Amino acid sequence: QVPVGTEIEGMNILGLVLFALVLGVALKKLGPEGEDLIRFFNSFNEATMVLVSWIMWYVPIGIMFLVGSKIVEMEDIVLLVTSLGKYIFASILGHFIHGGIILPLIYFAATRQNPYLHPGALCLTGACCACSSATLPSMIKCIEENNGVDKRIS
Repeated sequence: QVPVGTEIEGMNILGLVLFALVLGVALKKLGPEGEDLIRFFNSFNEATMVLVSWIMWYVPIGIMFLVGSKIVEMEDIVLLVTSLGKYIFASILGHFIHGGIILPLIYFAATRQNPYLHPGALCLTGACCACSSATLPSMIKCIEENNGVDKRIS
């Protein structure tokens, strides 16, 4: 059934993005009068990036305790170790295939250059393909420092 004439729960992302774009254009159009608010949003963005990097540093500790509590509850540790070993092997193999084969192929297809000769090629390709909000600060830093991309673009 398709709801007709009713509100659907959730956030209006499209409206939020459109409002942000229009506000940005309006602030730029104001010239010097809008600079204060633009500086505020830039500072807010930097503060948010610092918070996300702090969270990225402390999340592994929380995950360690969550996993540790489950390990203590388990009865068959051998089954746990073999299952975990298989998972770690599959994860490392997947990362190797993706980072060592797939991303270089995408970079080569897009630029017709050898991706292994350019130091930031894989970082840039990974950022363009998919980037979670948790890795965004490190990806932005990698793009700006290794590839010389302007801060306004990254």
